[in-house]
Amino acid sequence: MTEARWRSRGHFDWMLVVVVYLLSIFGILCISMATFDVDASANVPLLNKILNSRSGMWQSIFLLVSPVVMGVVVAMPTEVYRGRARLIYYGVLGLLVVTLLAGQVSNGLRGWMKSSILGRSIQPSEFAKLSILLMLSRHLSRVEKPMSKFRDFIRIMLIVGVPCLVVLAQGETGTVIVILFMFVVMLFFADVDMRVLVGLIAVGIIAIGLVIAYALISGSTDYKLARILAFVDPEKYQQSAAYQNIRARQAIGAGQLTGVGTFLPGSWATLGYVPENSTDFIFTVVGESFGFVGCMAVLAAYLFLILRMIYLARFTNDKFGRLVIIGVMAMLFFHVFQNIAMNVGVMPITGIPLPFLSYGGSNFITNIAAVALVLNITRSRTMMGELDVPMAKLKNE
Repeated sequence: MTEARWRSRGHFDWMLVVVVYLLSIFGILCISMATFDVDASANVPLLNKILNSRSGMWQSIFLLVSPVVMGVVVAMPTEVYRGRARLIYYGVLGLLVVTLLAGQVSNGLRGWMKSSILGRSIQPSEFAKLSILLMLSRHLSRVEKPMSKFRDFIRIMLIVGVPCLVVLAQGETGTVIVILFMFVVMLFFADVDMRVLVGLIAVGIIAIGLVIAYALISGSTDYKLARILAFVDPEKYQQSAAYQNIRARQAIGAGQLTGVGTFLPGSWATLGYVPENSTDFIFTVVGESFGFVGCMAVLAAYLFLILRMIYLARFTNDKFGRLVIIGVMAMLFFHVFQNIAMNVGVMPITGIPLPFLSYGGSNFITNIAAVALVLNITRSRTMMGELDVPMAKLKNE
C-alpha cells in the first residue's frame, strides 16, 4: 500500500474530536467567568460557579447534547447528504423565510425563532451555512469545470444569493460575510475558471469599497456603517461605535503574559466592562484571564483544526466529500480570523462568534454538526486510486 493510499483510508479522526471538545470545555469555563456573579459564587467549587452562571449552565447542556448530534451526523451514509442536499437546502430556506416574517426581534435583528425545546430560541441563519455548503458541494462536484456555462453560473449564484438576501434582510450581515467567504474558497478548490473567480472577488471588493465610501461621505448613523467609521477612526467614536473595541483591547492587554487568573473579583471580565464578552467578545476573557500564553494556546488549537481539515481534504478522493471538508474549514477559519481580529482591533466589529468558545446554542450545534460532517466523509471515503462516484450517476441525481 502506497503512502497516499494509506493516508486516504477511511477512519474516524479522533484528533479532531479531542481538540474540538477541549475547546468546548474551555469555552464553558470562559463563558462562566464572563457571567460570573461575585456575590453568589465567591467561595464555591468550580462546578458551582458554572452552574450559578445561567449562560455557563446552558452551554454545558449544549455540550452534553452535542455527542448525540455528532453521532447521528456521522452515522448517516455520505450518500444521504449528497442525495438529500436539495431537500435540506430548501427546508432551511423555508425556515429562514418564516423567521424573517414572524421571527423574534433582538438588538434590531429578526433572526431568531422560538422553539418548543425548553423554551429556547434557535437561529436558522446558522443552519443556513451548512445547507448552502452541502448544496454547493453537490453542484460543484457534478462537472469538471463548474460555472463554465452561463446556466450553471446562474444556478450556483442563486444557490448562494437567495438565502444570503433573506439573511441580510434579517440584519445578519456577519453570517452573509461568512457564507460568501466560504463560497469563494469552495469555488477555488472546485477548479472554477480563474477568470470567473477573480471577477467575483473584484465585484465583492468594489461593493465593499462603495459601502465604506458611502459611510464616510454620508456620515450615516446606521450602527453597521458606524462600526466601519469607528474602525477607520476609533478615537472619534470612542464613546459610541468604537467603545466595545477599545474596551476589548484594554481587557486583552491587561492579561499580559500569563493572565490575571480565573474568577477574579474586580477583573474586567467579572465587572462586565466589555459588552457581549460571553459571546462575540469571549476572546477578551481568554486574553485577560490567561494572558498571551492562553491566547497562543487557543490559536494553536484552531490552527490544528484548520490544517488537519486541509490535510484530510487533500487525501479525499471523492470531490463532493473534499468540497464539504473545504467548506467546513473555510467557515471555521473565517469565524476564527474575523472574531479574533475584531477583538484586537484590526478588523471592523461584526456579529461573528468564536467557534466552540462563544456562548450560543445554534452556533455551537452548527459547528459540531460541521465537524461531524468532516468525520463522516473521512470515515466513509475510499482510498486514493479507487473509483470515485461515477460522474454519470451525479448528473442523473
